[in-house]
Amino acid sequence: MNYIKHLSAAFQQMDADTRLTPYHISLYMALFRRWNLNFFRNPISVSRDELMRLSKIGSVNTYTKCLKQLDQYGYVRYEPSYNPHRGSLIYLYSFDKGSETGADTGSEIAVRPYTNNTNPLNSENETNLGEQAENFDNASNDSKMKKKEKLRQKKKEVSGYGPDIPPLEAHVKIYFDEKGYPPVEAEKFYNYFQSNGWLVGGRSKMKDWKAAARNWMLNAQKFNAYAKDQRNYQPGPKPGNLHSGTGKDYGEPL
Repeated sequence: MNYIKHLSAAFQQMDADTRLTPYHISLYMALFRRWNLNFFRNPISVSRDELMRLSKIGSVNTYTKCLKQLDQYGYVRYEPSYNPHRGSLIYLYSFDKGSETGADTGSEIAVRPYTNNTNPLNSENETNLGEQAENFDNASNDSKMKKKEKLRQKKKEVSGYGPDIPPLEAHVKIYFDEKGYPPVEAEKFYNYFQSNGWLVGGRSKMKDWKAAARNWMLNAQKFNAYAKDQRNYQPGPKPGNLHSGTGKDYGEPL
């Protein structure tokens, strides 16, 4: 079969067929590609997911409707399979006027149909295409996940925003430094909660160590202000005993 003459005749018939939509033509071309991979031998075993992907049809209902109508309009012969482990069978007709059948339109190419529904060659092609697509998707997803993980680790190591509890002491020091507090204050915070098992109020498990650190900083400010006031406090004169003589003459008038 001359596939160029076949396609030219098929397109000519499609141009005159007002019943067809772009979905019909796209699906037919996807079927033709599978037929070409099978060396134009009938039938071909097809997978719905693969044909939808090749024809860019996103709706199962649209795909099923177009495939049935292509069968109804005389472009293919569709034998659906209700076995989930066996693909449906499609027979494509030759539109090449110089084919072995000598028919003008709609003639099935004169090749003995394969009785083996699994069609080893066709199944192998379908498997290879599916594996290639799956491997590409998996490689792409793995690459994206690795990039996200690297960014997360870099942010965690550099900025001190690691959410893990207990956090690393280095992360605590980084966070305190960003807030303008010395490392000794970070060590006090870390040692205190490390000793009590990172519990808030001695009871509840800590959920956000950064929020606890901010509270620690507020309390540290209040404590430092109080300590400063205490250092600057100047005590007044202390009250003493009355200075009175022991030899006072109480008979002397005031």
